Amino acid sequence: SIFSGGKDSCYNMMQCVSEGHEIVALANLRPKDPDKNEIDSYMFQTVGHQAIDLYAEAMGLPLFRQTIEGSSVELGMYYTETEADEVEDLYKLLSRVKEECPIEAVSVGAILSDYQRVRVENVCQRLGLTSLAYLWRREQDELLDEMIAAQVKSIIVKVAAMGLNPDEHLGLTLSQIQPHMREMNEKYGLNICGEGGEFETFTLDCPLFKMKIIVDDKEILMHSDDPFAPVAYLQLKEMHLEEKEDEYASMLAMVQDIPMMRSSDLLGQIFPDEEDVPTINNPPVVEDVERPVLKKLKISSSGMLYLSGFTAAVNKEDEGDLTKHTEKVMKSMKGAVEKAGFSMRDIVFVHLCVRDMSQFALVNQVYKTFFSNNPPIRVCIETCLPSNVNLTLSCGVRQCSERKTMHVQGLSHWAPANIGPYSQAVKLDEFIFVAGQIPLVPASMQVVSDGVLPQARLSLRHTDRVLQAIAPQSNGIASVILAVCYITHKDFVSVAEAEWKKLIASKDECFGQVEYVVITSLPRNCLVEWDVYGALTVSESNTKHCTCEYVNQLISSIFFFYFFSR
Repeated sequence: SIFSGGKDSCYNMMQCVSEGHEIVALANLRPKDPDKNEIDSYMFQTVGHQAIDLYAEAMGLPLFRQTIEGSSVELGMYYTETEADEVEDLYKLLSRVKEECPIEAVSVGAILSDYQRVRVENVCQRLGLTSLAYLWRREQDELLDEMIAAQVKSIIVKVAAMGLNPDEHLGLTLSQIQPHMREMNEKYGLNICGEGGEFETFTLDCPLFKMKIIVDDKEILMHSDDPFAPVAYLQLKEMHLEEKEDEYASMLAMVQDIPMMRSSDLLGQIFPDEEDVPTINNPPVVEDVERPVLKKLKISSSGMLYLSGFTAAVNKEDEGDLTKHTEKVMKSMKGAVEKAGFSMRDIVFVHLCVRDMSQFALVNQVYKTFFSNNPPIRVCIETCLPSNVNLTLSCGVRQCSERKTMHVQGLSHWAPANIGPYSQAVKLDEFIFVAGQIPLVPASMQVVSDGVLPQARLSLRHTDRVLQAIAPQSNGIASVILAVCYITHKDFVSVAEAEWKKLIASKDECFGQVEYVVITSLPRNCLVEWDVYGALTVSESNTKHCTCEYVNQLISSIFFFYFFSR
């Protein structure tokens, strides 16, 4: 666990344990000067670092510490390995932990900062670790309520915002500060959990601690006596550990009765009114028929290049070798993209049709070698292809100076992490492209059970959340221009349509067009997948009548698959 001693890192550890993970070590970054309370870091909390050793003893775990030698050098939206950047200190720390402990994942208490998330995920990816960030994009008032109910006993040790007074607020507990933060949120827009740096916390006790921390002596240190937003710290001068009355138990036993969000409760979350949930898990398989392969289609409009129908017929040389076949298709697409004056980094979306979804892992092994950081979004389906064609690809390519990519790799309760070489969403100017969303439980990455109804609802919730995250001003699903719902049986159309209408009814306005496409199979044997495209400015005229040339070409590309798989 990346551990600062704050409420977020402690509570995320509890979440990890409740999801079946075991905490085996604590990892902490400290400032060069041991007398300093905090350094100028975009990444790490160091307030209270003098007491980190107590946490290792309180939890009975080994502690690994690394001095922060670097600074915030690379400040861009995306991070690549950068000499003298403080992120490399995190890499050194986790490398050392991995050498000495059998770790597979890292607990990360991130809630809202993409800057921090991207950098932690970069380090995890380089080390072959999974980021476990179960607090990611949680509603902050609800989350703070949950922390308090879960017996996370933290105090405020730093204030740095308008509306927070050192003499009045330093030393308060979470339950004591919460009403004031709600008021400041209404008045000044402060983050209730302190995600904007409004305050920092120090945890004295939580259910995972075998001993609690007692503060014997403290004092307030002023850092900046600004009349509007003073910055001050609570210096914890003397502390000691005290035994708790609870008998020592496994970490899982310590949290099993604690009220908090769990992936096992997901169905209760998406069905709060206890509706009947029909189960339709074994629909008939669509009969396999051979269909002609459409030739490559190239349409250039409004800066977007559409390329469709990349295939490679199986011949005697590579018969049975799916990796060679996939490589041929990918090289064919790459060649066409580069011939048109673009690069693979300019690809916005990829639609992948395979003849046999059970062979998708082999396809993916080759596919991922053609992309690096922040790959395009992707939609993958199984459909009827000729017996000598294993897969076909289409893509959209465009260069854009204002391209924004969302590539969240950490497990959370928010939406599924990237389980493959694709991004959740890409935003180009005012247009938004979202990867095909399937009904995975975000915290476990397992497909939700109980049939098509919860699958349709959950995958739509993922779609709505991804849209809101990539473009907060978009109002989520209300920004959709075109949605394609892939389903594995015609009887599922009415269920998916009802879920779509129910969700858009909760929005102010939604003019998106929806098409329902029955195909043979989807990734992970899911029953439904949502593929949506949106815009920041949506009107009934530019959606219903497709007067926007950009949208016309987009629909042309999508409907290649619609008619191909009917």
